Amino acid sequence: MRLLRLFLLCGPLLLGACTGIPDGITPVSNFQVDRYLGKWYEIARLDHSFERGLSNVSAEYRRLPDGAIEVRNRGYSEEQRRWQEVVGKALPLGETGVGSLKVSFFGPFYGGYHVAVLDERDYRWSLVVGPSRDYLWILSRERELPPVLRQRLLDQARDLGFDTSRLIWVDQDRPDA
Repeated sequence: MRLLRLFLLCGPLLLGACTGIPDGITPVSNFQVDRYLGKWYEIARLDHSFERGLSNVSAEYRRLPDGAIEVRNRGYSEEQRRWQEVVGKALPLGETGVGSLKVSFFGPFYGGYHVAVLDERDYRWSLVVGPSRDYLWILSRERELPPVLRQRLLDQARDLGFDTSRLIWVDQDRPDA
């Protein structure tokens, strides 16, 4: 009973912390969700269990009739020799026009998805962070980034306090991706 009471009191605080943003990072402003929809290729990421061992990772975002955003993440497992896919839901987090979403792949549990750097003119690339500096993604509409742009995003991630030496560079070499 005591544990249940503790969870009921602290659970919302813990869940809220999962959608937070690391200190010193501000999501982009003037963010237009509808321009962000579509397919994005994962260029690089920090390692975490839910994508470990996957290559050719992409995310596709589309608007649902209720206004939420469907998130379809897909990657190829060399070990299992098959595609893995998970579908979730994203909702805006905070004020309109701020590049923060909360994303759920597991019922009522949401994680923060914060667009920290964005090609604001064409929405061709982005640098996305999670609730801590353990979560970082470099995304692009294309399978590769030009070396100069790649370096610029690495520098920006480093300036935001991320250990870019830990980044995994994602192979995007499958023609059926």
